[in-house]
Amino acid sequence: MATMERVLDARSRIWQDDPLTSRRAIAPWYEKYRYALFVTDLVMIVVALLTAQYSRFGGESGALAVGPWQFGYGIVGLVIELIWVFALTATDSRSKRVIGAGLEEYRAVLNGTVAAFGVVAVLSYLFEISLSRFYFVVALPVGLVLLLIGRLAWRLFLSRVRRDGRALTGTVVVGDCEEVEATLKDIRRHPEAGYRALAVSLVGPDVEDDRADPLLSLLPRVDRQDLPTLVRDARLGAVMIAGSLPRRAIRVLAWELENTNVELILLSRLTDVAGPRMHMVPVDGLPMVHVDLPQYTGFNHVAKRTMDILFSAAVLTVLSPALAAIALAIKLDDRGPVIFRQERVGLNGTTFTMHKFRSMAVDAEARLAELQAKNEGSGVLFKLKHDPRVTRVGRILRKFSLDELPQFWDVLTGSMSVVGPRPPLAREVKEYESHVYRRLLTKPGITGLWQVSGRSDLSWEESVRLDLRYVENWSISGDIILILKTVRAVLRPDGAY
Repeated sequence: MATMERVLDARSRIWQDDPLTSRRAIAPWYEKYRYALFVTDLVMIVVALLTAQYSRFGGESGALAVGPWQFGYGIVGLVIELIWVFALTATDSRSKRVIGAGLEEYRAVLNGTVAAFGVVAVLSYLFEISLSRFYFVVALPVGLVLLLIGRLAWRLFLSRVRRDGRALTGTVVVGDCEEVEATLKDIRRHPEAGYRALAVSLVGPDVEDDRADPLLSLLPRVDRQDLPTLVRDARLGAVMIAGSLPRRAIRVLAWELENTNVELILLSRLTDVAGPRMHMVPVDGLPMVHVDLPQYTGFNHVAKRTMDILFSAAVLTVLSPALAAIALAIKLDDRGPVIFRQERVGLNGTTFTMHKFRSMAVDAEARLAELQAKNEGSGVLFKLKHDPRVTRVGRILRKFSLDELPQFWDVLTGSMSVVGPRPPLAREVKEYESHVYRRLLTKPGITGLWQVSGRSDLSWEESVRLDLRYVENWSISGDIILILKTVRAVLRPDGAY
């Protein structure tokens, strides 16, 4: 079949198999979303600067002398706003690469804000402008908080839209069967990343292998040499290389995709290594990726412990009336003890007593053996969706994770952390494979990646992978994001039983 005929045939098969994105170009939704971000940034900055001006001068406009001229702070605010908006654009905070998922968008907003105020400070010094320090101090944090709130609100909206199958970038995945299959599963599992696999281009010795995996067998296949022509269609926006492509082939493909609106994405083979741990260091034309090895001591861990103490103390103080009400409800339900104590395995294999609100009958542990045959968990975990040992109050507590609130006491005393791997039982640890012991290199947490990624609906392998990813890649900013995601997961209790 001639090249153009093959391309036309591939196009027809792609759009026939994926009606949601047929006749729908990528550019319109992205341009509208970027414009919405721009307007929101503008409004948030105006609010921050007006707040700073009102806090400093009240109802008056204020005056600033620059040489022989005097300006009201309205003019000063306008200049700062222009610098601020330009800085947010310069840091690519509205780039399609960073919006929708991950921390890079927030980092770009932070960097842009700091850069803007750095420029303002330098200009004030060079031109001997006596800008009000109070105005400066109020505008910076208020503006940053408002900008982040605005970005978070739009991200929640975009995530919901993407889960509905809209605002996704049509993608062709290139690689061998095994790598492509793994990539397709990840794309389906994380729609918030913004990609929809529409076709595959297989390379390697198993190209003709007819796999049973529906993710691979149901997607149209396109020839590698047809990609440059195929992706010029506005409905395709990314070529994702999932491995097994030689360096020269990648370079040639990059040349062929020049002057198109298509993203070329190289998936890292460094599985579960977070971006901040990787550094590209080109040396005399040799592209090298340096990977920071995980560290389990040092300043960041001191900062994590400090955050744990402050956060757990605040939660226990603020929620003390709710804790008392829950304790009373448990006591009135069956007159049994309020707190359930259980030995768990923590940091470096040491054991500790974990505290929870009792959500099961008093004789729950004694009845475990008779329920083992009904186990619905995977791996070493015991799970039962309709566990007869759960009490009436316990069902409500488990649904919204309220039974875990006493664990903040364990965080305060140092046995646990707010964010970390799931705290395992000793009998589970005895069945660990060697690599799973790495889960114990950091303190277990009340919440973690497993909590916001499906909880009890996860397989054992997925739970281990998420825990190990956290252990090796955790950061303070990542912990804060996980805490915020946990609040959303609790309000939408999927997989909680």
